[in-house]
Amino acid sequence: MTRRAAMFARMHGLLQVTASLCLTTSTLAWAEQPAAQVDVAASDWPYYRGNTAGTAYSTLDEINRDNAKSLRLAWSFDTAEASGSAWNTEASDMECNPLAIGGKVYVVSPKGRLLKLDGATGRLIWSFDPADGQPIASLHRLRGIARWTNGKEERLFLTFERGLFAIDASTGRTILGFGEHGRVDLAQGLDRDPRSLSVSVVSPGVVFQDLIILGSTGNLPGHIRAFDVHTGTMRWIFHTIPYPGEEGYETWPKEAYRTLMGANNWAGMTLDAVRGVIYIPLASGGMAQRDFYGADRLGDNLFANSLVALDASTGKKIWAYQFVRHDLWDRDLPAPPTLIAIRRQGTDIEALAQITKSGEVLLLDRQTGIPLFPVHEEVALPSDVPGEVAAPTQLRTLQPRPFARQWLTEDTLTQRTPEAHTAVLNTFRMLRSRGPFDPPSLQGTVILPGLDGGGEWGGAAFDPTTRLLYINANEMPWILRLKPRTAMDDKIGPGQAVYLAFCAGCHGQQRLGQPPVVPSLVEVGKRFTESQINHIIETGNGRMPAFGTLSEPARSAVAHFIATGIDSLPDATIDQAAVQSAGAGAPYIFEGYQKFLDPEGYPAISPPWGTLSALNVDTGQYLWRVPLGEYPELAAEGYKDTGSENYGGPIVTAGGVLFIAATVYDRKFRAFDKNTGHLLWEYVLPEAGHATPATYLARGRQFVVIAAGGGKDPKRASGSKILAFSLTR
Repeated sequence: MTRRAAMFARMHGLLQVTASLCLTTSTLAWAEQPAAQVDVAASDWPYYRGNTAGTAYSTLDEINRDNAKSLRLAWSFDTAEASGSAWNTEASDMECNPLAIGGKVYVVSPKGRLLKLDGATGRLIWSFDPADGQPIASLHRLRGIARWTNGKEERLFLTFERGLFAIDASTGRTILGFGEHGRVDLAQGLDRDPRSLSVSVVSPGVVFQDLIILGSTGNLPGHIRAFDVHTGTMRWIFHTIPYPGEEGYETWPKEAYRTLMGANNWAGMTLDAVRGVIYIPLASGGMAQRDFYGADRLGDNLFANSLVALDASTGKKIWAYQFVRHDLWDRDLPAPPTLIAIRRQGTDIEALAQITKSGEVLLLDRQTGIPLFPVHEEVALPSDVPGEVAAPTQLRTLQPRPFARQWLTEDTLTQRTPEAHTAVLNTFRMLRSRGPFDPPSLQGTVILPGLDGGGEWGGAAFDPTTRLLYINANEMPWILRLKPRTAMDDKIGPGQAVYLAFCAGCHGQQRLGQPPVVPSLVEVGKRFTESQINHIIETGNGRMPAFGTLSEPARSAVAHFIATGIDSLPDATIDQAAVQSAGAGAPYIFEGYQKFLDPEGYPAISPPWGTLSALNVDTGQYLWRVPLGEYPELAAEGYKDTGSENYGGPIVTAGGVLFIAATVYDRKFRAFDKNTGHLLWEYVLPEAGHATPATYLARGRQFVVIAAGGGKDPKRASGSKILAFSLTR
């Protein structure tokens, strides 16, 4: 064993002992408290994913396995914000899991508006626009809102760009005493220059007592913060990139906390409301290009790629479990954990289930963070990219078995047609495919499941009556390839110089992007003015970092180049040497998001390409698994039940029904028998439902609602509708 491996093994053992023994005083008091209850009213869907425990379970049963076939469209509401397709930067991307309270439904539109609708009719009651009427020129992924109430007053918390808004649920107006006129600037308070940060809160925060607890994504350190629900004052912060003297500091380069980004929570959180403990999945320690090349963050990078349990009142760590060390695959945790109970010898063990992008589900003791099924520490493959040092060991879950395949081999390549098989075989033989944790390479490394999972951001659903955990998954290979950073050319102009330094790593030297993951910029000037492009460069957007520290001449020059493709701008003078130095970064960069497809655009692996599984959490065995989705043109040729890419998650009800949309290409909203996986009902949505549905009662009827915006199929325009279904009467 190498010195570093031995040190790591000792550190891992210490962390596990710390998790099990060194509990805080507040944690020790747990043993005397009753088990956490799922705090969901029978008629409502008052939290993101249904309840604070994240089970996505409803006790409603008017719609059941016997009558689900009679579901009909009850109402639809068009936000009128559909724009473009997945090939451009304006595509709608509706990922909102609606809240439903007292017969009213709250949804977030593609451009960030919060809408209150009548749950029985879809009638608009009020609309709140966080942009205050200003045009929205960039894509927003917003998965919902959080709610606080004391029984008299009701506040809704919406995140938009770098702002946290407090809104009166009755009127739809901001609460002026919160932050600055109803808004908290989330770029403040992170010990960094706010101009250098782009901030986006994709998943809603969690309310505990008088706190709203938030993670974030974007180009920023991913620290977790709690704000006072009344004033907006920050009450505590947990450093996900540790400061000197804090646990994990030695697992990063010295003073990493000053410069590195990442280790953020974009997936959302889960709360044990009785015990006051919040469970937070964290992302990679890299950002953008640095997701796949980590020479500037050597070490195991705690708390990146970890599930962290914090005291919700204070932000103090209770335990942490790291899933991936020194992540080189963007294997961040894709969804909040689901709080469950595992029954052993007649006794319920309070536990949680965490799904992963790599297709595993880890079942942990909720109080200690210790796995309840076997986990193996295995020797990992080294990197052959100069400057990179991969972690010597990684953890693999032995039980339950993975819910998605882990290793692409020649015998699992597509057999759809002889021509398709031959083509992908020829490509495959030029790549490297050595199983899980095969590091990125200059040759090209196959990653399976791909960069979109495995497990998806919609998370799992848990039914306490069946003891089943329901998981939808993608099962498609991608190609991870690094390349040397392009050297700067003294002959190029200022706009192109800035573009090559900061933008080409994602959007490519020819501005073509990798749609739909990274948009093309070739015709962006037809949709946005140079001023709008300059603003996006300055403030960032989603995965795109902010470049607020670039000088105004540099931003204007690159905005002109992006908009026109012409590398000239009157009076554009910038310090090209400074730009080259600032943009030089790592010597190796990510070549781009590339699915491994056959010549006709279908996955290079044999089906299924998407699945829905039911796992018995008591035994660790799967009860059933079915393909989820299909390609309509292949189904018409008799090639059915292939499964497809899917985004969003399931919900499950006491009526025996599991509802899920998610599938990209067939656009179907489906109902399955939760005990068998048998299809009960399906409906073709106007655009795909890349969101998690919700169910609720309004005027004595049960409804199921889904946001249908599409935006991930490059062959179709996106949409902006919310649709609700009920039984005919």
